[in-house]
Amino acid sequence: MSFSVTILGSSSAVPTSERYPSAHLLNVDEHFYLIDCGEAVQIQLRKFNCKIGKINNIFISHMHGDHIFGLYGLLSTYILLERKTPLNIFGHQQIKNFIDEFIKNFGKGITFKINIIPVRFRKREVIFEDDKISVSSFPLKHSIPVCGFLFKEKQKLLNINKDKIEEYNIPLSSIHKIKNGENFELPDGSIIPNKDLTFPAYIHRSYAYCTDTAYYERIVDDVSDVDILYHEATFKKSDVAKAKNTFHSTSEQAAKIALKANAKKLLIGHFSARYKNPDIENLLNESIKVFPETYMANEGDVHKIELKRMQRK
Repeated sequence: MSFSVTILGSSSAVPTSERYPSAHLLNVDEHFYLIDCGEAVQIQLRKFNCKIGKINNIFISHMHGDHIFGLYGLLSTYILLERKTPLNIFGHQQIKNFIDEFIKNFGKGITFKINIIPVRFRKREVIFEDDKISVSSFPLKHSIPVCGFLFKEKQKLLNINKDKIEEYNIPLSSIHKIKNGENFELPDGSIIPNKDLTFPAYIHRSYAYCTDTAYYERIVDDVSDVDILYHEATFKKSDVAKAKNTFHSTSEQAAKIALKANAKKLLIGHFSARYKNPDIENLLNESIKVFPETYMANEGDVHKIELKRMQRK
């Protein structure tokens, strides 16, 4: 049961020869969710052997070009591949105009339905659910409306010990009840405690995506205790004034949010193209001083969250 995020783009507004505009791909048990869609996303998906045809949901944080310009190319490819599965795109209400223009100018022969789901950007709210995860949006602080996204795996049922099914001749009708925490009653009336029949459930996993935002402590509650927090770190500490003026964050500020939120791991990205080595490494070092479990988002990196069982009370 996989839960991993692949970095497709880690640059800010201007791409470099090594870094592309913003995009991440989340894999939850072979269900794929694309988060932002910067220029050349489809190229990156191919390069890193991602399953382009299995992406059914795209989440767009805001309407700046470095987060949406890849949509036209991706949609064009889906048309050429004669995609049939509907595609859901979540984002600001203005994205409808963006997609309408695409369909008007390039949508000839489109074989699939595009569903636009507006996100209100005003408060935290659940915007999507399937059998694997729930996705919530929450407001960030930028020059235009921007939201972050929290992807949270749904809590799994208890795991039944298959040997116990045979030992106690447990009927199929009782297995689901046991997985939900019930005890099992034998024909003679004796009770087998649930803990003797099951293994602890797996802990649900989570990933939060926060891009294009000034330092904004209000998001701490929205991303508290997350397994992986991605937070933009456009500027280094010495450029904090520039970060404030452009509604972006420094690497140190990203680390402070991770620390306050009790995140388990921090990824920093959305790096300004002005920084080359060793400056780009300094961004990471500045974060690590505040939050040791900080990692730099690099194209092609895959960050996995392993399954862990809950502890018995």
